[in-house]
Amino acid sequence: MADNARAKRLADLIREVVAQKLQRGIKDPRLGTHITITDTRVTGDLREATVFYTVYGDDEERKAAAAGLESAKGILRSEVGRAAGVKFTPTLAFVMDALPDTARNIEDLLDKARQSDAKVREASAGAVYAGGADPYRKPEDSETLEDAETDDTAE
Repeated sequence: MADNARAKRLADLIREVVAQKLQRGIKDPRLGTHITITDTRVTGDLREATVFYTVYGDDEERKAAAAGLESAKGILRSEVGRAAGVKFTPTLAFVMDALPDTARNIEDLLDKARQSDAKVREASAGAVYAGGADPYRKPEDSETLEDAETDDTAE
């Protein structure tokens, strides 16, 4: 097993090599400038690498980009092997990154929370406290309560 630092360095190198090769070296029209490599993870034995990517566009462009990456997998793996200089070049698996969808979902939830907070703020605009503005006892209040308790016990 390789150490985690070596796997991290190899993952960073794979991310850089794949991104550069996609930008400059591959002539496939499905792999335009709308693909972004977001992350790369390598297994502990340095045999498999997972490359996460995002595609700017609609579902058809995402499917075309996935097909283009699958067809260019051999070229990209050869380039990674040339740059890494390791005994065994890791196999590449391309996975669509769910980060943009998750971020969009979180933004929608935050917008709903803001709207809910605004409704509560509007409803409480003219409200007054039920028992008073300060619900805590003050020292002068506790003295009068002690006097009242001693009067009740004396009877």
